[in-house]
Amino acid sequence: MIRFDHVSKTYPGGARAVEDFSLTIERGSTTVFLGTSGCGKTTLMRMVNAMVTPTSGTVFVRDQDVAGADPVRLRRSIGYVLQEGGLFPHRSIADNIATVPRLEGVSKAESRERALELLTLVGLEREMADRYPSQLSGGQRQRVGVARALANRADILLMDEPFGALDPIVRADLQRELKEIRRALGTTILFVTHDVDEAFTLGDQVAVLSTGGRIEQVGTPAELLSSPASPFVAKFVGASRAARPVRVAGPGGLVLDEDGTPVGTLARDGDEASAALGVSSAPRGSARPVARERS
Repeated sequence: MIRFDHVSKTYPGGARAVEDFSLTIERGSTTVFLGTSGCGKTTLMRMVNAMVTPTSGTVFVRDQDVAGADPVRLRRSIGYVLQEGGLFPHRSIADNIATVPRLEGVSKAESRERALELLTLVGLEREMADRYPSQLSGGQRQRVGVARALANRADILLMDEPFGALDPIVRADLQRELKEIRRALGTTILFVTHDVDEAFTLGDQVAVLSTGGRIEQVGTPAELLSSPASPFVAKFVGASRAARPVRVAGPGGLVLDEDGTPVGTLARDGDEASAALGVSSAPRGSARPVARERS
């Protein structure tokens, strides 16, 4: 569905944002780019819809080289959700959602009906259709942003830290909604975040990135926690683990939270990876996860 083939990006002045990055994102999956600010996550995401042109290498979307695509048509075929939603303040919620269908020539009546359907899909009342963004809460505006990104039946959804400014409860609700939408529509999602909990909640595949878009490790949340490729990965994925009810599953001593999200592993005393993950290092069978405060 999406493939990065040895892409690099150097900005004027010599700042290198990404260097020799390769990764494949399968159709219908959620891939998360996880890393600190400045590691190239957003630069890579914006290559997918041709908002950033690689200095070298190739990005393929639906088996087509992005460099040879009509950028306007490409962008209209891909949903894009920003951190602040990016809604037009002078347009109603229904008109915001219907932006791309209307540009594509869909009738006003048909595009409005699609907007109403999407309001229901993202968990909002249809009565909100004629309100304006200023009349909605931050979480509601983000839901509208997701609805707008899906309005043209996009099979790819790009999400650039869309829930970062929201409170934890609303953020968790939207994460659950997004997982349901992905299951219902089969949408391929590329999600950017610096939050480990969010990455592990949403991602089928998580790419841990360091400066220059370097891939430190790619894998499932369970793989990253149970078999970190380096001390960098072990420290990074363990840095924000929250205290929560847990259970142990699997022969590797993998620790899962109440929703089934991996949060750590059990290992013996002196194990550096275990210490980095904030998990007790007693012998298997007697070990208990250690509560760790969010940093």
